[in-house]
Amino acid sequence: MDKGGKEGLKVLISRIRGYADELGLDLSKPEDRFRWFLASMLFAKRISAEIAMRTYRRFEEEGLTTPEAILEAGWDRLVEVLDSGGYVRYDFSTASNLLEAMRKLVDEYGDLERLHEASANPKDLERRLMEFKGIGPTGVNIFLRELRGIWTKADPEPSGIALEVALRLEIQDVKQNESALVRIGLEYCKKRRCGRCPFDGYCKKL
Repeated sequence: MDKGGKEGLKVLISRIRGYADELGLDLSKPEDRFRWFLASMLFAKRISAEIAMRTYRRFEEEGLTTPEAILEAGWDRLVEVLDSGGYVRYDFSTASNLLEAMRKLVDEYGDLERLHEASANPKDLERRLMEFKGIGPTGVNIFLRELRGIWTKADPEPSGIALEVALRLEIQDVKQNESALVRIGLEYCKKRRCGRCPFDGYCKKL
């Protein structure tokens, strides 16, 4: 790819918003980092990004954006909120996982910021997050990739989908562009919407 092509590709990628940004979260704020943790748990299931975002917004509308509020809400109310967002396939298990995760967070760390402080390095941070019920490797990557440059220990290995899209577009700095690459992969590559993809002219069909 020539220099002009690379510059054009760079501009296009800079226009792709990450999901945290689209949800209106300011990840420089601790309270919004928790909200992104909550959203990441919703995104981590095999469910569409649209449903995950809509369901997260329902949590915001109901004021369920702190560990304490989620714990106080209880299982029945969480199921109702999940269902109202369209999160019906995993409503029961996700409600249970959320309650267990929030209790663990409050009891063992107090909040996410103390969890980060207690972590020795990026791998230890990932290990601690993996101990929360319902987040798993996918959720950990979703959560931490948005926090690169904000949390000093947030530096996960790029996801498979980000690496695949980077290969297609011949992008070297995968970590810096991971949020955009994942979104391109989910919204265009996985759905085979090549003709509608703004990156089609740059893509090496694999």
